[in-house]
Amino acid sequence: MSKWHFVTDGFVKNNPTFVLVLGMCPTLATTTSAMNGLEMGLATMFVLILSNIVISLIAPMVPDKVRIPVYITVIATFVTVLQLLMQAFTPSVYETLGLFIPLIVVNCIVLGRAEGFANKHNVGESALDGIGVGLGFTASLTVIGIVREILGSGSLFGWKFIPGDGILAFVMAPGAFLVLGYLMVLFNKYLAKK
Repeated sequence: MSKWHFVTDGFVKNNPTFVLVLGMCPTLATTTSAMNGLEMGLATMFVLILSNIVISLIAPMVPDKVRIPVYITVIATFVTVLQLLMQAFTPSVYETLGLFIPLIVVNCIVLGRAEGFANKHNVGESALDGIGVGLGFTASLTVIGIVREILGSGSLFGWKFIPGDGILAFVMAPGAFLVLGYLMVLFNKYLAKK
């Protein structure tokens, strides 16, 4: 069996947003536009891949009693690196995502993959799992952002193509829940047919 099933499982079968329903805070809060969803997904994927790699390397040496604090420290280290890189090279993205970047530390997707996968698999498999789950999360956030941006402001990736104002509810919290719910139904119906 090919090791690429780790990537496809994270993208489809174990999609963190539409199947596992994890990471709902950034999903609902940052997807007011397609670009915000894409940026948040990429930021989470960066942390996910690197923390999976490091945790798979150190897992055999970490005692069970301190496993979770050590994993959180590893994740927090990569989030800090990400924050500093974003502040230095993409300050506008950092300003837009703001508080949600440090919250990646407690994102249940990242810690869940560290505890449930990376500490039991080798470096290569853990990296592929991080890529798959990261791509699944990024795609989910981007799709939600696309739908909300088109319906809420009549634009896509900032390009306005529908004149006038959109439906305000879609750029607010109720629209986030509505779009997420319908996309979850569609995604799970698609999986049921496979």
